[in-house]
Amino acid sequence: QLRLVESGGGSVRAGGSLRLSCAASGDRLATYVVGWFRQTPGNEREGVATLDSDGDTAYVDSVKGRFTISKDNAMNTLSLQMNSLEVEDTAIYFCAAIRDPPGGLWYASPFLQGTIHAKTYWGQGTQVTVSS
Repeated sequence: QLRLVESGGGSVRAGGSLRLSCAASGDRLATYVVGWFRQTPGNEREGVATLDSDGDTAYVDSVKGRFTISKDNAMNTLSLQMNSLEVEDTAIYFCAAIRDPPGGLWYASPFLQGTIHAKTYWGQGTQVTVSS
């Protein structure tokens, strides 16, 4: 059973940077599609950035050029580097993962869009607050 634990959230002024980390245990992330999602009060959770086992990535338009997702298979961790933060980036950020099917893989784009219907593992979330 995969377990995910986020860290690195906090408060920052607009224009600043934060780096989120997600430590995995119980299984290896190398055979999962992984990603970061965020949620604000009263809104649905949205995909921010995803990364599949082939190394392909997908980003929501609002973060392209500012956020970078990466994975360290040796350390079994997932990261999200967030630069040029905006007030609109304020949210709870969750890391998530879906195990690749036998002999195949889940792609980054459908994971970002929430169209993969498979067991999804979630972290507990970390708060990011960006002030003006």
